[in-house]
Amino acid sequence: MDDVSAESFGESFGECFGERDAAFRDEARAWLRAHPPGGHTPRSWERELGRGGWIGIGWRTTEYGSRTAATLDQQVVWAEEYARAHAPARLGHIGEHLLAPTLLAHGSRTQQDRYLPGIARGEEVWCQGYSEPGAGSDLAGVRTAAVRESDGSYRVTGQKIWTSHARDADHCFVLARTDPGSRRHHGLSFLLVPMDQPGRIEVRPIRQLTGTAEFNEVFFDGAHARETVGGEGAGWRVAMGLLALERGASTLAQQIGFAQELRDVVRDAVDSGAVDRDPVLRHRLVRQWAELHTLRWNALRTLGGASHNAACDAAGDASVAKLLWARWHQRLGELALAVRGAAATAGPGPWTPEAYGIDDTQRLFLFTRADTVYGGSDEIQRTVIAERVLGLPKEPRP
Repeated sequence: MDDVSAESFGESFGECFGERDAAFRDEARAWLRAHPPGGHTPRSWERELGRGGWIGIGWRTTEYGSRTAATLDQQVVWAEEYARAHAPARLGHIGEHLLAPTLLAHGSRTQQDRYLPGIARGEEVWCQGYSEPGAGSDLAGVRTAAVRESDGSYRVTGQKIWTSHARDADHCFVLARTDPGSRRHHGLSFLLVPMDQPGRIEVRPIRQLTGTAEFNEVFFDGAHARETVGGEGAGWRVAMGLLALERGASTLAQQIGFAQELRDVVRDAVDSGAVDRDPVLRHRLVRQWAELHTLRWNALRTLGGASHNAACDAAGDASVAKLLWARWHQRLGELALAVRGAAATAGPGPWTPEAYGIDDTQRLFLFTRADTVYGGSDEIQRTVIAERVLGLPKEPRP
């Protein structure tokens, strides 16, 4: 494993569609080269993507402004090229990849016409109001309440947590309990809530071990909600449909990022000589590489609809994928520190009361500790597999 192989460790990862989508891949690469994101704010970059017609290509319609109704393969190609170009994390991905397909599947035509154009132009940002302090992976335990007013609108009161982009969002889709006497997944509704409601919505950043604050707490104090998606009481069905979208084509782009991180760890091992001194470390690096390719082929298999029992396998495939990549990414963080040895315990600084002075390797390790918790903890994923795929008896619930 020399320096050349270290540089190429993540370079060829991803391209598997051959000539089928070569022209589309060339188009995506050319646009990304011609429109470098440097100098853009997160908001202006979203608008740049919107002007290029790259937002909403997976909606299977060009009615709202996307440049094409892309096939699944083309969606994967775009996601891969975006990641390979080191383009920034998307501010608008929640609106584009979660809310918009949900509105197309469950929303009214009025809702589609109202919200999808703003998302496609990169002008309206959404956040997701699901998790609560007492209802994270166990989403059916939400306690945020929405009381219906005489004009048909709702007043929302409660707290959400781990809310990405809440400080930037124009809107939030909120899972709330509209039937005060209901329990578990009954009596829930999927509400669309404007975020610009001073005095009724408060957003507090959550500072993490890394010193950054990607997530937020959101407090609703009688916030006004205009409408539901799918009707009152249909929140659980709509919410589950939305969560299934989190395991879509973006999974392949995530793996491109993983490949780039692995390449950097291999480079550190080669440059420091650790890969030559320690055969166990060398074995771990090769195993990470092999497992990442396995993750990719599994994702392609499930996206391609190879399963026969769609209702059962959709839940199982999503849970298996989450278990596999979360543990893989955690092991990568641990491996990155092992390559650095004792030097990994000291950061470059500067140290302030607000943030730790840590480098990219240390940040990778710290952030990956959460991989097995967010997006559904490992325990919840195993429960889904046990109950919905293997047909084992359900755990007793209070």
